[in-house]
Amino acid sequence: MCGIVGIVGHHPVNQALYDALLVLQHRGQDAAGIVTCQGEKLHLRKDNGLTRDVFRMRHMLQLRGNMGVGHVRYPTAGASSSAEAQPFYVNSPYGIVLAHNGNLTNAEDLKRDLFVDDLRHLNTESDSEILLNVFAHELQIQGKLRIDEGDIFRAVAGVHQRCRGGYAAVAMIPGFGVFGFRDPHGIRPLVYGRRDTETGTEYMIASESVALDTIGFTLIDDVAPGEAVFISVDGRIHTHQCAAQPILSPCIFEFVYFARPDSIIDNISVHKARSRMGKKLAVKIKREWSNHGIDVVIPIPDTSRTAALQLANQLGVPYSEGFIKNRYIGRTFIMPGQTVRKKSVRQKLNAIDLEFRRKNVLLVDDSIVRGTTSRQIIQMAREAGAHKVFFASAAPPVRFPNVYGIDMPAASELVAHGRTEAEIAQELGADRLIFQNLDDLIDAVQKKGKSHVDRFDTSVFDGVYITGDVTPAYLDALEANRNDVAKRASGSFSENVIDLYNSA
Repeated sequence: MCGIVGIVGHHPVNQALYDALLVLQHRGQDAAGIVTCQGEKLHLRKDNGLTRDVFRMRHMLQLRGNMGVGHVRYPTAGASSSAEAQPFYVNSPYGIVLAHNGNLTNAEDLKRDLFVDDLRHLNTESDSEILLNVFAHELQIQGKLRIDEGDIFRAVAGVHQRCRGGYAAVAMIPGFGVFGFRDPHGIRPLVYGRRDTETGTEYMIASESVALDTIGFTLIDDVAPGEAVFISVDGRIHTHQCAAQPILSPCIFEFVYFARPDSIIDNISVHKARSRMGKKLAVKIKREWSNHGIDVVIPIPDTSRTAALQLANQLGVPYSEGFIKNRYIGRTFIMPGQTVRKKSVRQKLNAIDLEFRRKNVLLVDDSIVRGTTSRQIIQMAREAGAHKVFFASAAPPVRFPNVYGIDMPAASELVAHGRTEAEIAQELGADRLIFQNLDDLIDAVQKKGKSHVDRFDTSVFDGVYITGDVTPAYLDALEANRNDVAKRASGSFSENVIDLYNSA
């Protein structure tokens, strides 16, 4: 998962890009990068690390220009090399910079085609570089010295015809403009907005609406699935549908976990969606476990707070903050290896004994992926004196890997894979475990009449991959590449990465 942003302004955009990346930091903590354009010249700074560490004053002063793009990243295949940091650049044609959020499911085929047919060289293992080169080739074959927005839209249409998977991208051509596009299923989010200044209107494209809000831009709309939005260097905006049969199918896990609660994605408030998740879960508990005996509901900070509060209100049970979070530890689910995750949980959370002592406690989390964190938190609750520890997940069991840009573990490392709910509860050490039903989750996020979503990508819960090209062989290869043993063998778990996350 990554965060992307692009701005066309009438003043230097370096500070605005930096501020936007800080707001999108939750989408990636592995690397950060900004490219700005001053006339025909590009200025680049990118490296491994958090935004605040990658950019110092000397770097900001060098990022001159009134338009630019930025990126925050976490490794989609466990890689942590600074060579994978974005944005990426190709000099032909015209010079193109691109930042990408997502994952291409036909990356290997595209890599071969780019080399054999398009005569293009790739310098990294990143599918973002593949996406950039596919777009560059589609633009180059038009054979024009000077291009306009129509040429951009035709190139994006070519990308949609060749690329499979989930992708949202923002790109820039020096002296020409900034543009963004979203895959024909709209799996990964992308929005755009405007800000009126004394010298004219400025435009911004970003992964989430909260990035617009915090620096004074007003949301115009989501980039529709298959759509491209182009903003010229002189501040004119153009939009065009570039896909033949777009179907809005956003990743539901954005609403469960990844997106900030103050974001609006596809006309759905993330905060309200999580609130409805809590209400749905409470209805299930009342229906299936009326004599629950819960004394207190305690959220596992931060993303589960909204659901937990509504769940407690619906059950008529006290809500309490029982864990104090160290905010200088990165998001555990995104950590590069199991060893780091195990070490980080107790650094990240500390239990307040008085909230647990002699009580039947219901812990609420947004989801359960590996179970490593959940298992340790349940144990922490017991050590704090809880009489019984129940555990509720605002999402259904995660049984399948994500292939559209979330680096979830291999299927064999998901605690719910191949286990019943009773077996998962035993594995985690909970007295009782409650999962959200998938239909209830969809209803909670969709809220009929409020969004234009055709369907959601729920593949991590039901194994149905909406692009239709994910085969058992593909999943087997993914399993081989994503499991922790393979990552250690490839050197992905370097001491530098471990130090980076422990000090973040």
